Formats: sequence, structure tokens, C-alpha cells
Amino acid sequence: MEIGIDSFASAMYGTNELSGVDAMEQLLERISVADQAGLDIFGIGEHHKKEFLDSAPAVILGAAAAMTKRIRLTSAVTVLSTADPVRVYQAFATLDLISKGRTELVVGRGSAIDAYPLFGFNLQDYDALFREKLDLLLKIRDQEFVTWSGKFRPAMNNLPVYPRALQPNMPIWLGVGGTPESFVRAGTLGLPLMVAVIGGETARFRPLVDLYREAGANAGFRPEELKVGLHSPGYVSTTTVNAVEEYYPGYAKLWTEAGKQRGWPPVTKASFNHSMSSEGVLVVGGPEEVAEKLIRHSEALGGIDRFTFQMDNAGLSHQQLMNSIKLIGEKVIPLVNGR
Repeated sequence: MEIGIDSFASAMYGTNELSGVDAMEQLLERISVADQAGLDIFGIGEHHKKEFLDSAPAVILGAAAAMTKRIRLTSAVTVLSTADPVRVYQAFATLDLISKGRTELVVGRGSAIDAYPLFGFNLQDYDALFREKLDLLLKIRDQEFVTWSGKFRPAMNNLPVYPRALQPNMPIWLGVGGTPESFVRAGTLGLPLMVAVIGGETARFRPLVDLYREAGANAGFRPEELKVGLHSPGYVSTTTVNAVEEYYPGYAKLWTEAGKQRGWPPVTKASFNHSMSSEGVLVVGGPEEVAEKLIRHSEALGGIDRFTFQMDNAGLSHQQLMNSIKLIGEKVIPLVNGR
């Protein structure tokens, strides 16, 4: 199992808001430490909000590529519905050249709607935009000269797209939430699947993952081509007691505030404890407990190929995040993969 981190480039730590310069400097330091600690992947999300600095993930990843050696660098996720696939490909193909072939993309429709009005798109076209733009992005990846037409973008008639990525088949993962159609789409296209599970119990996604694998098999793809990744909130400290003590206050504050916007109930210690249970979504604890939970999650979904921690949390300091990354590399990864 590949194990890594996804970040939203949060500028909020502890009780104080960081300057953009300091937050970005710390984020790049964490990516560098993740590389040194042996993590497999580091992803940068895409948001268009004051508290996050990830509106241009390829720029952040480009800076990271210049200061790392082996870790793979990806978006998490690129909101493809509101972007031009030509520019998305060009940005990440450039990143692939800078990183010497360590680039990946996770594309999706986005869990927040901020990008739609910002870039002048209609939310009523939410899925149609994504379907069309994904089709174009895949054609651009696979063909140097592209002929294509659609509803939301001008047609292309045998036009070349440069630069070309170093990887001929640069990985493009499909980021999904909970709609069956999205899982079937990923399987039918033979794209690797990244499942974002931020609440409830991870096992409830097994029927959807089975749909993905069934659709992929029906489309002629081999099982080893149908990769499954899991993205969930998580944090590792020296012990589970310490992890809960450090993680809970900021987690409760963050998700209670988010819940006010999305109609979710406030976080309570009881709901947190349920999410911390053996079947719950939160991967929070000491290294041994976290490793055991990752293995359980993988078994519950019929095997996963990648897990990424979402660790940006209003209650965690830069140093706590750094320590967690080191523990993941030094202890969790060897425990999970039997190294």
C-alpha cells in the first residue's frame, strides 16, 4: 500500500492565523520532510477560500518538485469541471518534467462550489461539465494532436498540445464522493479511483468499490489496472492518547464550522469516538493503532492500493504535523507493508 499526505495548504494553525508566506514555507518544509521520511505521495487540493492557499496547486507542487527526490506529487483534487483541460494538462506536464516523472493528477467535480461562480460556470451543468472535460483531458494525455468537439469549450481540429509529459501515460485518478455513477464511470474508463471518505464508516463504500471493479472488468480492464485509493482525515502521534488529545479540539472546531455551512450536526466527543472506532473513518492514533486501522480499511474495501491522510487541522501546529509525517514514514509504513 502506498501511503501519503493530502494538504489543502491551510493557513490556520493553533489559535493564530499564519501569514501566507509563513504558511507556504512550512508546507514546503513538510513536503520535503515527507520525501525524506519515505512517504510515497503528497497531494495538494484546490480551494478558492481565504483560509486555504491551494487555488493553484501545480505552482505549489512545482516548488516541491525542485526540493524533493522521490516522492510522487499530485493534485487532490483538481476541480476539472471549472478548468480548461488544455491548461490543466500543460501545467501538470510541465510539473512532470520538473519532477522527472513523479507527477499524477486526481480530478473531480469538487466537494465545494466556490469555483463555479468564480469562473462563470452554472452549477446546473455540474456533471455535464465534468464528463466533457474529462473526455478531453484523457484525449490530450493520450494524443499529441487532438481533434475534439463539445458543448462547453471551442472545438479542437488536429491541434497539438505542448509540452508533453515525461510519462507517456501520466496517471489520472478519478476523485469520487458517494455517487454510484462516479464509481461506474471510473471503472468503465479504467481510471484509478480515489475515494474521499470524511465521515461515517469506511466499509459502507464497499458496494460502490465493487461497482467500480465490476464496471472495469466489464470494460475489459485487468484487476491490477483498477487501483483503489482512500483519502480520510487522520493523524499519528506517539500514542493514541496523545493523538486524541492533540487532534480532537481542532478537529471539532473545524468540522463544526463546516457543518454550519453544509447542514451537518456539530461534532461532539461521542460522535468523535464513534469515528475513532474500529470501523469509523478517522485514522487517528499511535503508529501501531493507525497501521492496524489502515489494514482493516483495506480489507473492508477488498484491498486498497493507496491511502492519503488529510492532516491540515486548525488545532495542529507545524511541528506536530512534521512529527506526524516522520512517524508515518518511520513506523506506520513499515508496519502496514511488513518492511
